[in-house]
Amino acid sequence: MQPVSPDRLLGQLRWRYAVKKFDAARQIPAETWGALVESLVLSTSSYGLQPWKFFVVETPETRAKLLPHSWGQKQVVEASHLVVFALKNGVGAEDATRLARRTAEVQGLPLEATDGYRKMVTKSLTSKPQDEVDVWMTHQVYIALGHFLTAAALLEVDTCPMEGFVPAEYDEILGLAAKGYRSVVLATAGYRATDDPYAAKPKVRYPVGDVVESL
Repeated sequence: MQPVSPDRLLGQLRWRYAVKKFDAARQIPAETWGALVESLVLSTSSYGLQPWKFFVVETPETRAKLLPHSWGQKQVVEASHLVVFALKNGVGAEDATRLARRTAEVQGLPLEATDGYRKMVTKSLTSKPQDEVDVWMTHQVYIALGHFLTAAALLEVDTCPMEGFVPAEYDEILGLAAKGYRSVVLATAGYRATDDPYAAKPKVRYPVGDVVESL
């Protein structure tokens, strides 16, 4: 398998932007969407805890209910797919145990072989107040968001990350609290409309020397 070339990588990242108007008639092909779903699963996280769940809202009626709680941003209903990035409530010792069991299963190890790692992760999670753990784990959800946006760009799928929504209303409409999760951030995915005025605007970024410093 050949790696993506530097030119292709940078070209796709320059191509992507936060789409303001999607072509509602275009849907992401199943194979492409399947790869994007897998990219979410492959996202990195502290200790590999994966303290998240990604809720893909497919029903148009549900999306219509979410629109008033999305600051009226039409991407929520026009995009091919809407993903709600959600954080697991109360991440703690149980999650360290779950990770240890999954590690043993995947790597073909006896469970006791993961005991040292489980204890280390448990200590790290339980030695802090829960509100600090929640902030830490929320950061992990944003890592997954960045992973998704980059994967989509490489597949020439347009996206728009969105913090402009009312999490409590999303949680209520989607029943997330009952599932043990709370919404953190959204991403819409699909294909830009030909008349999206933002598509032709040059990307505004500071020069490399202003934002990257070698020490």
